[in-house]
Amino acid sequence: MMEKDNDVVSRCKKALEKSVESDSHNRDAWLENLTFARLSEQWPEQIKKERELERRPCLTINKLPAFIRQVVNDCRQNRPSIKVHPVDDRADVDTAEVINGIIRHIEQSSDADVAYDTAVDLSASCGYGYIRVDVDYAYDDTFDMDIKIDAVVNPLLVHRDHSSSKHDSSDWSYCIIESWMSKEEFERKYPGKAERSFEGLSSDWYNTDDGVMVCEYWERKEEAKTVLMLSDQQVLDEDAYLSNLEFFEASGLAIVDERTVRSFKVVQYIIGADEVLETNPWAGRYIPIVPVYGEEVNKEGKRYFRALIEDAKDPQRMYNYWRTAMTETVALAPKAPFIGPKGAFESDKGKWASANTKNHAYIGYDGGIAPQRQPPPSPDAAAMQLAATASEDMKAVMGLYDASLGARSNETSGRAIMARQREGDTSTFHIIDNLTRAIRHVGRIVLDLIPHVYTRPRIVRIIGADQQPKSVPVNQQVPDKQADGGMRVYDLTKGKYDLTVTVGPSFNSKREEAATQMIEFVRAYPAAAPVLGDLLAKNLDWPEAQEIAKRLQALLPPPVQGQNPQLTQMQQAIQVLQSKLQQAEQDKSMEARKLDIDAYNAETNRLKAMGGAMTPEMVQGLIIQTMQQLMASPDVLPPQQPAPAPQMPPQAPPPAGMPPPQPPQGGFFMQPPSPSV
Repeated sequence: MMEKDNDVVSRCKKALEKSVESDSHNRDAWLENLTFARLSEQWPEQIKKERELERRPCLTINKLPAFIRQVVNDCRQNRPSIKVHPVDDRADVDTAEVINGIIRHIEQSSDADVAYDTAVDLSASCGYGYIRVDVDYAYDDTFDMDIKIDAVVNPLLVHRDHSSSKHDSSDWSYCIIESWMSKEEFERKYPGKAERSFEGLSSDWYNTDDGVMVCEYWERKEEAKTVLMLSDQQVLDEDAYLSNLEFFEASGLAIVDERTVRSFKVVQYIIGADEVLETNPWAGRYIPIVPVYGEEVNKEGKRYFRALIEDAKDPQRMYNYWRTAMTETVALAPKAPFIGPKGAFESDKGKWASANTKNHAYIGYDGGIAPQRQPPPSPDAAAMQLAATASEDMKAVMGLYDASLGARSNETSGRAIMARQREGDTSTFHIIDNLTRAIRHVGRIVLDLIPHVYTRPRIVRIIGADQQPKSVPVNQQVPDKQADGGMRVYDLTKGKYDLTVTVGPSFNSKREEAATQMIEFVRAYPAAAPVLGDLLAKNLDWPEAQEIAKRLQALLPPPVQGQNPQLTQMQQAIQVLQSKLQQAEQDKSMEARKLDIDAYNAETNRLKAMGGAMTPEMVQGLIIQTMQQLMASPDVLPPQQPAPAPQMPPQAPPPAGMPPPQPPQGGFFMQPPSPSV
């Protein structure tokens, strides 16, 4: 085995030892909270055994999941969303919107909502959870890579950096993740490697007959790199400059400044047994594992991650005990007997003997006094009061009262109910706020990866804020719709971007709320219906709602459509005048055509009359000249350069008594040349 592998395995074991030692109290509390709140194992083991030996009940009425669901489902309805903003002069707003769409696509395609919900559920129930960012091929038949966000279902298999002090993993220098792999998968993926698990210190490492435990070791090291500024103000790494040195020299670009900056390099190692199975450099600068903490308490440098139900466990135990005691008192009490004088039960002895177990229509008795049943034993009032007190204690320590849980309480007005609900939201806001911080770091990791994953020209699918998908070409020139004939580039490899995370209802929830409020507004002010009709239709879930909105929008008054009424009337008047002018020009053209046709017919008749006295050469010359004049007319063709006049053959004089030919009136034909003598 290579010396380098020995060093990696040694560093991994040391890191694992420090993590387990410094974080064992949180791991023990996490497992205890899970079994208590989710698996309802709430009786102390010793007491439970003693009561079982005495055949006494151990009832568990677990009220904690309802409190947890109240907080977690509130996070689901108001899930944080990532918003990207441009920072430097090489970034732009349109590209930022494309990046926002890519992040929404990543969240949708990788089921990121499952990762977020799983992490916040575990943080509220147990104390902390994790979200993971990974990179994989987009499809089986392509080399394009996509980013995905995955859930970590078992946080106990994750060992964080023991020296971390931030609320996220931005300062982690290492992270260890245990994962189980079947022997068939291990043999297929690592042929010839020893099928033995890594010998770690965690109790979760184990060997099975059909599986192997491998260690995923993430390591982040600080390194120095040199950045250069070229004569065109372009800034790039020294390695990138040297790899394209010929291009920059040919372009006449020279180095004008340089400096050394701090950077980080992240590497993933897959370790099995005592050797490194894989070494995978990571494109980003952060370890892609993000914690979601519950409530954090720091005591003398030691961090404690507390669950929502941490302080409610003792009230829950008291509630279980007193409810069990009440049940036990009633269940073990004897049945209420019948009391009567001696001899009163001689008749129907069998029925009297089974009166506490069977229903009889009637039972006879002897004597003059009827037997009387004694009143049943009443529950212990003290036990009932203590159980109710324990239930209120659970609500008090978590800050969630009946109004927050949707139950009927002493609040009667809507304002009072909303105020109590806000109190509950405030007392548990640290849960959703910690999720917001975690999602912000998830977005930071994704934003850091995008320039390294989407490097070549390709068409990516993005999701808009209205959850409508569309395809956008990136890293290539595309027509700019805002500039006629212009081009633009959505370059994901250039520019710096920052992000913010906002918390609020989803787009569908906002749309439903908007539709409800619009309907109420129209009911209160019906005159607004013609103006708001298209907006109301857009926010409804009817079939063809968008088509209805378009039709209603066409009926809006011009001021609502952003038009000037006076300008609109002027445009309409201009259109009417243009239409009348075109009609007049058409009528004038038809009249001129009619005059030309009449002149042409008159000239034709005259030529026919002269035809008997003209030679064929004279007739042909007149026809050619007439056609040339007709083609040169502006009413037939656009003006062109006049063609040279044809050379007419010598013409014979007209016969005696015939007048020479005269040009017709109207100017349609030019005068033909006089025949030569």
